[in-house]
Amino acid sequence: MVEYPDVRLTRTFAALADPTRRAILARLRRGPLTVGALAQPFPISLNAVSKHLKQLERAQLVRREVKGREHHLFLEAQPIGEAEEWTAGYREFWERRLDALARFVADRRGRRAGKRR
Repeated sequence: MVEYPDVRLTRTFAALADPTRRAILARLRRGPLTVGALAQPFPISLNAVSKHLKQLERAQLVRREVKGREHHLFLEAQPIGEAEEWTAGYREFWERRLDALARFVADRRGRRAGKRR
């Protein structure tokens, strides 16, 4: 199945929009965990954690491996890298704009300092 980049990017940002899902990803950065171990510190039901995991799997941010009765979860960071690449263009845009603003402010300060003399 071919996925268009914008669909994948939309799924990534939608998954990252929720603080619980970001916390899940942060825990998985340290290494794979079983669903039970992953869910343990969260003050929500196992069913609620499972729904968050489905979103993360749909966004391809988490991979699940079933070993017997245990489900092991692994972080898949590639979609986050793709989102970072997408935002990089906007970072460059805003850096140029902020640099222009800094020059404008410095110029205004220079003019005011010249008038005070």
